[in-house]
Amino acid sequence: MCNVNLSCGDCGVTNCNVGNKTYPGFCLTTHLDERVKEEAMAAYNEPDNHNIMVQAADVEYEGYGRLTRVEETIEFAKRMGFKKIGIATCVGLIRETRMLTKILRHHGFEVYGIACKVGAQPKTSVGIREECCAVGANMCNPILQAKLLNEAETDLNIVMGLCVGHDSLFYKYAEGLTTTMVVKDRVTGHNPVAAIYNAESYYQKKLFK
Repeated sequence: MCNVNLSCGDCGVTNCNVGNKTYPGFCLTTHLDERVKEEAMAAYNEPDNHNIMVQAADVEYEGYGRLTRVEETIEFAKRMGFKKIGIATCVGLIRETRMLTKILRHHGFEVYGIACKVGAQPKTSVGIREECCAVGANMCNPILQAKLLNEAETDLNIVMGLCVGHDSLFYKYAEGLTTTMVVKDRVTGHNPVAAIYNAESYYQKKLFK
């Protein structure tokens, strides 16, 4: 087993949130590099960052336990003054993306969606092994999705179920602000946290094998 460097992923206290308990000995809050903390806090003074944080906090507060993720995204985009929304979607979720497009347009947004198979490039054209074509001959193209949305000058991008790794490349190359609506998980009906909730019961053999 590799060396374990304890972090927030090992915390069961979350005193940073409630403030009425004792911080654990490994707590990052009590061991912060003050220079890094100050750099982060200073970044919130930048007008764009400040506006995003304020509007996000207002949406969280006013919609807490009441608004769906779709409604929160719409409300955030309105408060930010966004007009054009891009969608980077998996082709397997095109039906859901069409409905989301309809909803967003109903609320006055211009919507520009790019499917993952855009360009229709064979997987083998980028060195993906032939066996992978068994689940589809054409590659997902998250970099092209990002570049097309960059060209469209979208105010906000929404990720709809891009595969693990493909979503990472999209985030890497997208220039516009990006949020996630759907996370790909074919086994749980795109609800990845179900595996975590059941990690010590139904999914134990899958996750701790």
